[in-house]
Amino acid sequence: MKRQALDTHNSFDDPPIGVEKAEEISEDDLWFLPGPIESEPDDLPPGPRAEPRDTAILDDWRKAEADNAARLARVAGRLGGLDERLRKGPEGWRHRLALIEAADLSWFVGDRIGPDRLALWIALRLSGVQDDTAALARVGWAVRRLTGGPGPEVDLAAFVDRRDPENLANEAESFADRAGGWLDLMAQAADLHPISRACMGFHLWNLAGLGQHGDRMEAAVTAARIAASEGSGAGFAPIAMGGAGGLRAAGRPADRLTRWLDGMESACLSAIRHLDDVEVWAARAEAEMTSLSGKTPQTLRAVLTEWPFVSAPMAETMTGASRAAIQRNLAWMEARHLIREVTGQGRYRMWRIAEAREIENRSISNRPRKVSPNSSFEKKAG
Repeated sequence: MKRQALDTHNSFDDPPIGVEKAEEISEDDLWFLPGPIESEPDDLPPGPRAEPRDTAILDDWRKAEADNAARLARVAGRLGGLDERLRKGPEGWRHRLALIEAADLSWFVGDRIGPDRLALWIALRLSGVQDDTAALARVGWAVRRLTGGPGPEVDLAAFVDRRDPENLANEAESFADRAGGWLDLMAQAADLHPISRACMGFHLWNLAGLGQHGDRMEAAVTAARIAASEGSGAGFAPIAMGGAGGLRAAGRPADRLTRWLDGMESACLSAIRHLDDVEVWAARAEAEMTSLSGKTPQTLRAVLTEWPFVSAPMAETMTGASRAAIQRNLAWMEARHLIREVTGQGRYRMWRIAEAREIENRSISNRPRKVSPNSSFEKKAG
């Protein structure tokens, strides 16, 4: 079969047929084609803003940690000292700090549950008429999660006690999916220090869709457990005991991490000072109560060490002693300024340990005042 000869009019040197004719058509006649982009009016609304990429978010927090390296090292040292103190101390110390931390967190989220009301709820499930039982349950959950159990990075859904309903719509995003996204981001930040990673996780809680119900308590407790994940004594890092400034969400990651570190350092120092006072009180109480017989004095001292506030029914339930024995020992300790009654009422009374500086101030106020011989009283008597 012979190859056909090429048409000389369609050679590569000559333009194809119809090109010259198309060039003769004016651009004004092409009305159906859109004009140049720069000539169109820019009156369209802005489109949706693109979500920041995970790598950009992690890079910002890595830079924030590098900028706060010296402050981070100091706070890690404070937390390590508190962890060692709790590891060597009585088991009740961690429970005591968890009660105080949870009560302070409740003020941050707006529940405003005091340590005395929280102690009654956890020990006896007692609440007043004005108390919000849902708020008490939230703070009680915080105490349980701060004192023990698997960490949030093991099973976040079990940690926060949230499960997807069985009738969840297909188009609705499940909590398991949102939690999985947050956990994936935390896993990518494994090179960060646990304190920095905890701060990042706290501030990305809402971004991951986990704070849709306003559960800032969950975010704070989760971050407290992550920050102390490398220790063995504390179990959690105090955040709110030094004030809620470290939990404020504003500014760049570097600013947030700076406030977080300052707040955690203040909280650790407050916790250590509090444990110093408890340790001094326990030694003094043991020395003064050696003359008392029976098991009630010893078990009552342990209860007062573990709980910031104690009532007679609470002590009766925890020690197994009779109400009369509890009230007799409480009265004996109050008379010797070992404990102080805080309610100021005849019923539903609660006590707490009397710190050394309170006893010193009380002894100074009760000390008889020396009267100068040249005083007006001496002149009148003469």
